[in-house]
Amino acid sequence: MEKLDTSGIAYKRLLEERKNWRKDHPHGFYARPKVSSDGRGFDLFAWECGIPGRKGTLWEGGMYRLDVTFGPDYPSMPPNCRFNPPIYHPNVFPSGTVCLSLLNAEKDWRPAVTIKQILLGIQALLEEPNARDPAQAVAYEQYTKDRELYNQRIRTQALLMAQYD
Repeated sequence: MEKLDTSGIAYKRLLEERKNWRKDHPHGFYARPKVSSDGRGFDLFAWECGIPGRKGTLWEGGMYRLDVTFGPDYPSMPPNCRFNPPIYHPNVFPSGTVCLSLLNAEKDWRPAVTIKQILLGIQALLEEPNARDPAQAVAYEQYTKDRELYNQRIRTQALLMAQYD
């Protein structure tokens, strides 16, 4: 594994992100760098995050784990966000990768977007899928054609994801 450049813009921005998150983050969420592969510190370019299902929604009770990977070109380019384990949702690829305009460099990504904004945006996407930008065919079909079955599946998933809390 190559040594990370700790003098670069990405590294400095991620240090700042971590500091800001620790001072102020939404209740019930978590976001932290993963332990580095050598076990001697943290890898600021790989974060493990948790997004709680919003109260009063089908997603309530679940804790949705997300791996966020930042590249050396961050914040010019968005991070990769992938649910681990993958979830059932019209805008989440079967691999777990999130399909959201906020995370797309050609759409709504801006270098000023923070990890807090990303996680809140993904939480909002959970309960308000974008039917114009599907990523998972079966979930999209159910969401658009059999909402009752879709809703049942989301509630079941929330109960399963509660064990990760």
